[in-house]
Amino acid sequence: MSTKRIVIIDDSPLVLAMMADTLQDEGYEVCAAETGLEANRFIFSSHPPDLILVDVMMPMLNGDQKVRLLKEREKSRDIPVLLMSSKPVDELAALSRSAGADGYIQKPFNKAVLLEHVHKVLD
Repeated sequence: MSTKRIVIIDDSPLVLAMMADTLQDEGYEVCAAETGLEANRFIFSSHPPDLILVDVMMPMLNGDQKVRLLKEREKSRDIPVLLMSSKPVDELAALSRSAGADGYIQKPFNKAVLLEHVHKVLD
């Protein structure tokens, strides 16, 4: 079985580092990007990711807008995407549904919650 590849998009270098460390410790290959545009080189590469985690509140292009764009493109339509935000859970759930995301993770999150959501999508 090949290593699952996860792309994380978050404008906070601290959040990127913490998530990358957690997921790499679990054996995942992690690609981190601070913008949705920067993430495209990982998403549309010859080896697309198995999962994309994207923060909602981002400069230039919000995470929910990024999800809509990904779900419109044939090459990225079937890649699961989880939205991440510190918004209230009901608001985040509604935003996730309307954007076409495959789920959401509320911030701040702990390692167990992050891994639970990732495993649920990838297993």
